[in-house]
Amino acid sequence: MASLLNSVYRLGVHAAAPTARLMATSTAHRSPFTHIDSSGNAHMVDVSDKPETARTAIARGHIQLSPATFDLVKQDKLKKGNVLTVAQIAGIQAAKQCAQLIPLCHPIALTSVQVQLQLADTQPLGHRVAIESRVRCQGATGVEMEALAAVSAAALTVFDMCKAVDKTMCVGGIRVVEKSGGRSGHWKDGSKVE
Repeated sequence: MASLLNSVYRLGVHAAAPTARLMATSTAHRSPFTHIDSSGNAHMVDVSDKPETARTAIARGHIQLSPATFDLVKQDKLKKGNVLTVAQIAGIQAAKQCAQLIPLCHPIALTSVQVQLQLADTQPLGHRVAIESRVRCQGATGVEMEALAAVSAAALTVFDMCKAVDKTMCVGGIRVVEKSGGRSGHWKDGSKVE
């Protein structure tokens, strides 16, 4: 146990602290994590001095299904109802409630949330529901978390609606693929767009 605690300590996490803390390695170095203050405590970032700009984030993910479950979803034959419609609504709702789910997320007045689900059966991923969300706001902070929450909730809703017939479903590939607005500008698939 002592070696585990020493390893955790070397990684910069103080295991004995009552709250989550990031150990400061040097007072001269500022943490690259904006949600960590100079003492290593978690806090909500103050965005009051940031300019309001148009912000957009696009996230994607998927949930893999068995071929039989894929066919049931495609034919709208599951007892709980239309899987794709319910999952779409769940995704929209999750984006709107993101600040309630993620502790240090700012409540944001979203101007648009779009969630699209599409059945796909191409290789290499096989039978799946592909999910994409596009979230927009006019604000002082980005909407990446809201876009990720939308995709995650939509995928989990597909799982919930299909779990009676398929225990092997797998959620994956959830990521932000594009974002625009704010100080960091526009980037797509990890690359800056000029």
